[in-house]
Amino acid sequence: MSTNNTKTNGGGLKSLYLKEDWWAVWIGLGIVVVALILWATGQSGILGALNVKFAGYSDFSGLLPCVTGIFPNAIILYVVLAVIFSIVMGIMGKNVPKFLGGFTLLYVMAILVQILSAWSLAKQFSLEAPVMALIVGIIIGNFVKIPDWFEAGMRTEFYVKTGIVLMGATLPFTLILQSGPVALMQATIIAVSTFLVIYFCASRLFKLEKPFAATLATGGSICGVSASIAIGSAVNAKKEHVSVSISMVVIWATIMVFLLPVVCRALGLSDGASGAWIGTSEFADAAGMAAAAQFGDGAITTFTLMKVVGRDIFVGVWAFILAIISVTMWEKGESADGTRQKPSAGVIWERFPKFVVGFFIASILITVVTLASTPDVAATIDKQVLSPIKGLRGWAFILCFLCIGLTTRFKALAATGWKPFAAFTCGVVVNVALGFLFSTIILNSYWTTVGLG
Repeated sequence: MSTNNTKTNGGGLKSLYLKEDWWAVWIGLGIVVVALILWATGQSGILGALNVKFAGYSDFSGLLPCVTGIFPNAIILYVVLAVIFSIVMGIMGKNVPKFLGGFTLLYVMAILVQILSAWSLAKQFSLEAPVMALIVGIIIGNFVKIPDWFEAGMRTEFYVKTGIVLMGATLPFTLILQSGPVALMQATIIAVSTFLVIYFCASRLFKLEKPFAATLATGGSICGVSASIAIGSAVNAKKEHVSVSISMVVIWATIMVFLLPVVCRALGLSDGASGAWIGTSEFADAAGMAAAAQFGDGAITTFTLMKVVGRDIFVGVWAFILAIISVTMWEKGESADGTRQKPSAGVIWERFPKFVVGFFIASILITVVTLASTPDVAATIDKQVLSPIKGLRGWAFILCFLCIGLTTRFKALAATGWKPFAAFTCGVVVNVALGFLFSTIILNSYWTTVGLG
């Protein structure tokens, strides 16, 4: 079988069990289905054993109860996650012992950052667990050499995609149908504007190669890291250019995760408007979730509508369009190894982020069950099914934020050069400004209402 056939046919079959994108879907939906089955059979208490609660404390005397209170649930959760993830890594051909060692240390760190975030002083400064995980990760990652076996457990994309699928279960599909068009409209206007600004600055002002400019532009306008990888492949960009684009995303995503919440609070924005602005202006799902989580479920809802429903779904479409432009206008003939993929309708599906599919299915599944239930039963579902799912979603994101922090090396980011940074920054200015205009002025009342539920 040729390489291209493997991409087309094998990509449709083998990718179902060889790629993290699909495994995030299987694990996320599997958890949702199991949770519903346990609830329907009266065994929802089993899920309760996976719910690890960290009691708040203000001094050392309250620290011990916080630590001891998480056992044995923390151990049970570790065993369940370690078994599931290790099986998945084994199927994908990864080194399971190395992964398990890295995951174990990462899990211990996740416990520590949640204990820190339960401290009253941390709460006073709005240092919720996701932000605390990012801070701790950045400090360790920039001052301690990370061993190879630990890096094997840092599966950033895998954790965040699984968390997003689980998030779908907590977001009613009726709300997606109602608010999705608005989110799509806002995201389209801002994404197109941001793309054009970055592309123009990169290709015209700073004379960067057009495939490089397109990769930078999509990384800053659509879906961050995932977009950089997908579009970089679609336009046949150099590997180092994709890496630089990812670095730009990481730099600004890290800045925004701290800056946007501060500005939102200073301006007195509602949770809903804050979440929508963050969803429009952040460049990575994980970082955006960390920022939105500081405002509660209302902000998480509007952030998800803007980022996942409004922006992430564009990856496949943009990959298809830019692949055509690349082949017809930028490139001459085949690449040296003859493996460059010709643009076709299949590119849309190949590049489409599969976790978004899982997100929608999870939302539809829970919504159908809830709508078919009485109000009392629906309340039971919320408590016995959705509450544990939210807890697992939180763990997935905290693991992801730790990975982002641990892999963010400021020294390496500084070596990317000023031209890509300048071009990307021009897009950041437009992106944030338009996001603010739409989220807090033009559609402020709308997003505020959505955020209130």
